[in-house]
Amino acid sequence: MTFGNTEWGTDKAQSARIVDAFIDAGHNFIDTADVYNAGASEKIVGRAIANKRDDVVLATKGYNVMGGGPNDRGSSRVHLTRALDASLRRLGTDYLDLYQLHNWDHDTPIEESMATLDGFVRSGKVRYIGCSNFFASQLVEAQWAADRRGGAPLVSLQPQYSLIWRDIETDILPTAIRHGMGVIVWSPLGGGMLTGKYAQGGELPVDGRLSRGSDMEAEGMRRLTLTDHNFKIVEEVANVATELTATPTAVSLAWLTGRQGVTSIIIGPRTIEQLQQNLAGFDLTLPLDLAKNLSRVSRLPVSYPWYMQLQH
Repeated sequence: MTFGNTEWGTDKAQSARIVDAFIDAGHNFIDTADVYNAGASEKIVGRAIANKRDDVVLATKGYNVMGGGPNDRGSSRVHLTRALDASLRRLGTDYLDLYQLHNWDHDTPIEESMATLDGFVRSGKVRYIGCSNFFASQLVEAQWAADRRGGAPLVSLQPQYSLIWRDIETDILPTAIRHGMGVIVWSPLGGGMLTGKYAQGGELPVDGRLSRGSDMEAEGMRRLTLTDHNFKIVEEVANVATELTATPTAVSLAWLTGRQGVTSIIIGPRTIEQLQQNLAGFDLTLPLDLAKNLSRVSRLPVSYPWYMQLQH
């Protein structure tokens, strides 16, 4: 998502170096989306992997607004067909390993969306299909729609998940596990909150993701994230990092890799240095007692109907 952003992101040359270093370190899954910097991210990724396409599991997403017309958004047959072809052109490839609905479309029947995605698979342009930001009930609806017509099912879900955003554990994650779906996590560092760069009551860092924007959406995200509860989690992450002589980044990622159902974690480094800090988290194993402490401090309050079911 940072690739191609001229204000706070990563330029073409640095992006290519990050991709090369990532692959050289033994990793292979690269996720982007058509909406990331108006297609610039896909173009950069395409050029970066041009000579190593077979070494990469390449994923992108469609759904978001890409123009001013009525068919320039959503998960309708018209928009998804246009979006896929445009993504393939920008990425410089004739197929995608994974194509994902970026969000749920309330204006298009899910049967139409799933039939369209199945057509992509049958055409050979897409190997597998997935989704992002779905409710548990929407996952089930999509899988039912695919099953009713004998089409390709969703094989993956891309949700937000971290020590400070554990909402998917109550219903979404168990549903994905029951349906045998891979879970590809985004924002594993809580928008940078878990790195320790935000001080409670202090000024926002100029390079922080939560520092960007002054609109209502950005302000709302800051209110939801910069809470007393979350700062307690950040403090415990820092304590564990000190005990293990590791970084808060590595500790946060290591906790997440150990969670049930997590298949892969999407990192979003803006620099080579950030990439190396992120990769260290995949080599770190948390002692069980420290992992439990992190889970205890960050656990969600029990809500209905869970408090009823937990009694039996």
